[in-house]
Amino acid sequence: MSIVLTDFARPRLFPREPRRNTIQDCTPAQFERHLNETPPMMVLDGYAPFCKLHVHRNWTSTRCLAVPITDDNRHLLRSGYEERTRGELPVLVRWFEDIDPPLADYLIVILYSREQLAKEGTDITADYGVVGCMYTAEPVETPMAPITMMRNALGVEEGGSGVPLDREAYLRSVEFWRTHANWRG
Repeated sequence: MSIVLTDFARPRLFPREPRRNTIQDCTPAQFERHLNETPPMMVLDGYAPFCKLHVHRNWTSTRCLAVPITDDNRHLLRSGYEERTRGELPVLVRWFEDIDPPLADYLIVILYSREQLAKEGTDITADYGVVGCMYTAEPVETPMAPITMMRNALGVEEGGSGVPLDREAYLRSVEFWRTHANWRG
């Protein structure tokens, strides 16, 4: 199986101006090479048949992205309306500022099939394209954010994948994200 880094994922995982909450100590080319040369320790099914999650031990100094909300850090939560790409509808997001999360033990790479990416307007020559990556303490998927599930259900014209909303998965996501938030550094 061949894997490439998509233009969608590249600026999120490897921004032009490096940030502490993105992949560390690795160039996009090194990341892509590692994914193609190092078999994942496990492969998980994603939220749809075209989505696979490759679980790798963290070979970088990347930190966990989701952090539990506590009474001690709640005052550091921020929020705002943002879009991921030009043309997407802005949605309300929240994040921590000024925290120092632990190193991630795992990088869980989110892959979409070539066929799905073509439906969404991205042509690749590899079998799969990287659309994101979770940085976690456990080798399990961090639930997709509720707003991402909603965006996906809106369809590709609004920046989603066209996968209908799964009510039970949505409620599990809400349960997790009520008590966790991402951080920015």
